Amino acid sequence: MARTSSAAAVKLGSALRELRQHRGLTVDQLAATSGIDSSNVRSYESGRAMMNVKTLLRLAETLDAEPGQLLAGVTSAMFDTNPAS
Repeated sequence: MARTSSAAAVKLGSALRELRQHRGLTVDQLAATSGIDSSNVRSYESGRAMMNVKTLLRLAETLDAEPGQLLAGVTSAMFDTNPAS
């Protein structure tokens, strides 16, 4: 089954990428430190996949950030993957 991006996944992924880069980490370093597979981190950063709450917390902790930093600007309306329906 193909993954469907949502505006929320894209926004969250962008925030994750920016924070990771700000911390001077590569995707592989973040993955190894957080225990999350690097392919999943890449999917999150690109907005192709939405992480669950546990993953969000693990990534935020690894990046020494508050989860809210990653969620800033994300609204419930952004989760609608098919706005035309």
